[in-house]
Amino acid sequence: MKAGLLRLGDVFAARTADVVLVQREAMIYGPPIIEGLLTLSGLPMVLDLDDATYVPYTSPTYGSLGKALKWFSKTDDLIRWAKVVTCGNRAIAEYVSSKGTTARILPTVVDTEIFRPLPKGRESNKLVIGWVGTHSTFPYLESIFPVLQELARDHQFQLKIVGAGKKEISVMGVDIENLEWSLDREVMDFQSFDIGLYPIVTKLYADEWATGKSGFKAIQYMAVGIPYVATPVGAIAEIGEIGTTHFCASTNDEWRDALNMLMSDRGMREMMGAAGRCHAIKHFGLEIQADRLAAALREAATGGNYSKS
Repeated sequence: MKAGLLRLGDVFAARTADVVLVQREAMIYGPPIIEGLLTLSGLPMVLDLDDATYVPYTSPTYGSLGKALKWFSKTDDLIRWAKVVTCGNRAIAEYVSSKGTTARILPTVVDTEIFRPLPKGRESNKLVIGWVGTHSTFPYLESIFPVLQELARDHQFQLKIVGAGKKEISVMGVDIENLEWSLDREVMDFQSFDIGLYPIVTKLYADEWATGKSGFKAIQYMAVGIPYVATPVGAIAEIGEIGTTHFCASTNDEWRDALNMLMSDRGMREMMGAAGRCHAIKHFGLEIQADRLAAALREAATGGNYSKS
């Protein structure tokens, strides 16, 4: 209730604006009342979508009730009301365009001055394989537990899990550090990894939802200078350079082989990590994407052409 009243205050405060930017949705649950009021006021709206929020799925945590409260159909309304939609990847842009709304691809970015490698590298001799996620994406990580159990027979390493929402996690033979996610500790957690994990299992949710992921975690891994292994789904398959910044894996055998190579070769890890850092700065830094966001906002406000100048 309090959040709703605050949002109504935002509608009132926006009267003097030239354009309003809505990131995903004004309210997490329920119909798009706030955005509807903004549209009725005649204020041009830019909608920012970094995930395929138009795809309904049933959360393993909140079930059918959560699905009903999310009101997935509202994303189509928001797309229709927006003058411009900034899209985290090509798959989302194609969906937006199919609805007749202007789509501009604007990948999720990272502040490379904050997400950066440790100045002197990691001092610990213990190899750390890491994953950062949420309770809803933890099943993705669980899907490669058999691979990690197999690798533990030949390699000594620690599996660092951040944000799983589980009090106890165990994998036979694997040393696990299980932490809650913390904004204050986020950068340090990424910096503590030697290898990043980014598994995706499309069948756990809707295939279209999984392929609409914008791959932010891959960008974070590259920004702090660590190599990673990822499932090549949606935008994740298009981020970085396979074999240079990271490896891709779709089967357990591919996951085992890719991780085994990285775990066995420190020089490879350092080389790929450095390449990833350069790639993140060149393609996903704040400055280059800030110009594109400004262009999209001008386009919506003036009805003019999209121009970064």
